[in-house]
Amino acid sequence: MMRIAVVILNWNGILLLEKFLPSVVQFSPEATIYVADNASTDDSISYIKAFFPSVTIIKNNSNLGFASGYNEALKQVNADIYALVNSDIEVTEHWLKPILETFENEPKTAIIQPKILDYKRKEFFEYAGAAGGFIDEYGYPFCRGRIFDTLEKDNGQYNDSREIFWASGACFFIRSSVYNELNGFDDDFFAHQEEIDLCWRAYNKGYKIKYNSESVVYHVGGATLEQGHPMKTYLNFRNSLLMLTKNLPKEKLYSILFGRMILDGIAAIQFLTQGKFSHFWAILKAHGAFYRLFITNYKKRGQFQNKKYYEIRSIVFLYFIKKIRLFNAIFDSKLNIKN
Repeated sequence: MMRIAVVILNWNGILLLEKFLPSVVQFSPEATIYVADNASTDDSISYIKAFFPSVTIIKNNSNLGFASGYNEALKQVNADIYALVNSDIEVTEHWLKPILETFENEPKTAIIQPKILDYKRKEFFEYAGAAGGFIDEYGYPFCRGRIFDTLEKDNGQYNDSREIFWASGACFFIRSSVYNELNGFDDDFFAHQEEIDLCWRAYNKGYKIKYNSESVVYHVGGATLEQGHPMKTYLNFRNSLLMLTKNLPKEKLYSILFGRMILDGIAAIQFLTQGKFSHFWAILKAHGAFYRLFITNYKKRGQFQNKKYYEIRSIVFLYFIKKIRLFNAIFDSKLNIKN
């Protein structure tokens, strides 16, 4: 029997722990449950000790963010499978069973994501992961069930188990052996897109990433950092460029980076014309940070980069120019391009 550890990263999230930790404890009898605390100053620790003494607390010395927070905490966790779960996730009965079965039956599957639905509108997919993620040639992420800001209703259209390119960090299952082989998340990312980078590195090493709809969770989303916050814009734009630098095939690296910078410039101008000056500056600062970190991250490139990392050239073109809003309008069931 595989040992699984559910690890919840927390920073001043007592209200979220009060609301969502009970479901994790109730529906996870197979797991050892941990809360990795990023030096909270609220009553998170005392709450856990008082009401959930079976939950193991790991104390980080400072707010290390998502990437370093998990990297540091997982050094103290002994398990075959890590289940990295946001503090604003409500799990459902038997949510771990199909995940463990997949890991046991498929040795090359290294990472798995469950179906992620919206806690506030439970019949809809949630932004952060939905039914599994992909990227286009320029590194723009999108999901089955979510393209940019368009969220699909869950009508059973993604009730399957299949390979994907990236799994959401909101509820992320990974073999501990693979996590350690890859040296975990990239500390430079702090937060946002570090899970896509980790999945890409796993993919380059020949591992499989899968989605399994039999496991269902509900995600609030934006509970730590709101969707429209300029810091989120900064981290997403910066980290996407860092991710491309590390993982793109060498022959495409500079041409794709150049194309992505043009697209980022268009996005910045759009923010400017909309009067969203803080987001405009966030993109400029993201590019400045990328230039400073370029050499460091270029040196992180692995020995092999898979050339077949994308299924479509530009999700931006399909969404904003061709006005295609649904995943199944782009792909058929075998991921062959329709448009």
